Amino acid sequence: MPPSPEPFVDISFDPQVRGFVHRPATGAGDGFVLAHGAGSNARAPLLVALAEAFAAAGMTVLRCDLPYRQSRAFGPPRPGDAARDRKGLRNAVAALGKEVSGRLFLGGHSYGGRQSTMLCADEPGVAEGLLLLSYPLHPPRKPEQLRIQHLPQLQTPALFVHGTRDPFGSPEEMESALRRIPAKSRLMQIEGAGHDLGFKGKERDGELPALVLAEFQKFFG
Repeated sequence: MPPSPEPFVDISFDPQVRGFVHRPATGAGDGFVLAHGAGSNARAPLLVALAEAFAAAGMTVLRCDLPYRQSRAFGPPRPGDAARDRKGLRNAVAALGKEVSGRLFLGGHSYGGRQSTMLCADEPGVAEGLLLLSYPLHPPRKPEQLRIQHLPQLQTPALFVHGTRDPFGSPEEMESALRRIPAKSRLMQIEGAGHDLGFKGKERDGELPALVLAEFQKFFG
């Protein structure tokens, strides 16, 4: 069983890096930065559950608060926040890189995952791979507003985890979007799950973290 997560702060960066780090019981291994969705924070139950599962498997996981959340305790990001949030993600990966000797992975839920893909499309060397949870392909009921412009530039291998009832993108729409990505990519579908992937309120999918971990290990080797 890995140790309990510790608060993590690195003020040597601008924006600074804040969150919680899960360390494996032995060794540093690979590192993984997980970011939250819009309106959430690093304490999101989905991120906690995944971080615990990945740390138990030997990875060092940093759940980070994006810069907009460091500035404001509540509410979604504003349109002008995105570039600074991507810089915050880059800083988080660099900060975690001081802690581990292995590969570095990046990803997150919804907004956090989308910003991760945009960062890696612009800077391919930031991370070894991406884990995208409930990628927000388009706003609910607005399928014409696709967020795919950067995908043809994405050279980083990416594993997408998506509920079959997610209003931000159907499985068919997601498959179509993934075909635009030149890098290795895969869509893992969670049957019957919505945008929260079964982690809404007190009802949580206890099997999901293990399933995602197994697919992650298979995909990235």
